[in-house]
Amino acid sequence: MNPFFIYFFVAVGVLLILLLGYFFGVSIANHKWKDKLPEIRQEAAAKSRSVLRGLFSEQLAPYLPDFPYSPTEARFIGKPVDFIVFEGMDEKKINSVKFIEVKSGSSQLSSQEKELKKAIDNNKVSFEEYRMPEFKAE
Repeated sequence: MNPFFIYFFVAVGVLLILLLGYFFGVSIANHKWKDKLPEIRQEAAAKSRSVLRGLFSEQLAPYLPDFPYSPTEARFIGKPVDFIVFEGMDEKKINSVKFIEVKSGSSQLSSQEKELKKAIDNNKVSFEEYRMPEFKAE
């Protein structure tokens, strides 16, 4: 028998074995995935509800009875902190500016929130005025 045919049949045999192994592996992986899909969906939905509940609670915080500042002086910004409070704004005399991060339970400050706190604690806060260039209609 011609050696070319022997190599050809060996190569085709190896290719068939590889393809069968691949499709068998994909079939097993899909079966495991389908079994876990309902659990994964429930977990994702629970996390989504938790995040939405947190976002909603953050925005309600100024209206809770124990919030230490006037809700009308608090401005929600969300990131990197939840609120900036302009104390005294109701009386048209701002005497301090507070950065407020709302947390619940055992949640901790994020690394970005910690960096902001450090910048504020180190007096790295300033006021700048930006003037826009005037645009002329032609």
